[in-house]
Amino acid sequence: MLKKLKSYSFLNLKNYLIMKKLSQNKKIFAVKWVLFISISLILFSGCGKNPPIIQDDPFKQTNTFSSEVVVKWLDMKYQILQQPQEQIAGGFFPARFYSALGIALYESVVPGMRDYQSLFGQLQEMPAMPSISPGLNYHWPSSANAAIAHIFKTFLPNTTAGSKASIDSLENALNTSYMTNVDAATIQRSSEFGKAVAQLIFDWTKTDGHFNMINYTPPVGPGLWVPTPPTNTPAIGFRWSKLRPDMPGVLSSALPPEPIPYSTGPSSPFYLSMKEMYDARQTVLTKPELSAQINYWRGTPGGSGFIVWYGILKKVLVEQGNAAMLDKAALAYCKLGIVHKDAATATYKAKYIYNELAPITYVRNVLGFTTWNSVFPTPASPAYPELHAPQYASSAAVLTHMFGDNYKVNTNGVNEFPGYMFNSFEEAALHGSLSRFYAGVGTKAAVDAGIVIGKKTVEYMLNKIKFLK
Repeated sequence: MLKKLKSYSFLNLKNYLIMKKLSQNKKIFAVKWVLFISISLILFSGCGKNPPIIQDDPFKQTNTFSSEVVVKWLDMKYQILQQPQEQIAGGFFPARFYSALGIALYESVVPGMRDYQSLFGQLQEMPAMPSISPGLNYHWPSSANAAIAHIFKTFLPNTTAGSKASIDSLENALNTSYMTNVDAATIQRSSEFGKAVAQLIFDWTKTDGHFNMINYTPPVGPGLWVPTPPTNTPAIGFRWSKLRPDMPGVLSSALPPEPIPYSTGPSSPFYLSMKEMYDARQTVLTKPELSAQINYWRGTPGGSGFIVWYGILKKVLVEQGNAAMLDKAALAYCKLGIVHKDAATATYKAKYIYNELAPITYVRNVLGFTTWNSVFPTPASPAYPELHAPQYASSAAVLTHMFGDNYKVNTNGVNEFPGYMFNSFEEAALHGSLSRFYAGVGTKAAVDAGIVIGKKTVEYMLNKIKFLK
């Protein structure tokens, strides 16, 4: 009985030790399992959010790079286009150049913008863009640099030797600066991608009808356009009214209301609108601030008001700093380019629908001031709508959409003239549009029609073109 009891006690002790060891193993396993779950939660808790970009991220997003490359090329654009001899074969229509620049820039960096997409399939007859190589790194400033430089070179083949040297110098200087932080293979890969994008965009623009030589014979009759002094240049821009716009359907949506019916009666709305403009032009003679306003918004020796707004964009990008990185700069540049081309095309289309005579013709022949002149030579195209107002209105609408309704606009340093302080982009646009009225090249009705075109073009883009995926 005693022997049996001892055996039983030893068995219990053995079982006890085995069970204790198993319990310890379970605890170790449980601790390891809890540690594994904790690490997994840390690693995957960022799913559904944009992960933070760190220094050694193998594929940096466009929004991790500054807008420096865009700012520097905006400076170059102003420098180049200050020279009136800058033109391409067949006549230089600046809006086409700006459109190509903006779209090429955007498409060259959009693969690094995870929430955005190519405009292929949305813009008229735009070709598919090249693809980036999966698993390889891209340096988006290098891509943007190559794309912008290529558009400059292809659009301005007849520019001066000095300008060509400046374009090459800027492109090379930027690439050299990138080599301090990026390997040569990545820079080369990125540059080749940007150049390939730009070449496709340039080839696409060549099919928009710009180089179609279209003869124009102005209609004859009361109130219709005739060449204007002092040069009596034949009408320009008729073929620009036939351009393929970037956005399908935009022209019919952006046309302004019909102009005031022509009349020579002293109490008629048409007569009174011309008299109002004549009186305003006379006021300029006694108010230096109005002369300054006119000269400021004329923009360049060639008279392109577009360039002032790209100067404003440059200033905004500098002011915004880290709040406007390369992605936002490319988006703003692209949107401006699209609406500038399409608003200008819609304006010329309306001009040659209505063929309204220029104010100088009416003031001399109807009001009787036979030696009267506008502040600068009247543009050689029908007067309604006025051409610059849509540029200003569309620019203001895009920048307002991107940077806010009450953005304080400081235009000092935008061009060689003393600048202004405005409480909003729209206030700046109105100031610019009225400069054409004071200059004597457009009535209030013609200026207002231009503003309508500019705003409608931007509204159309915001409703129809999807930049976000």
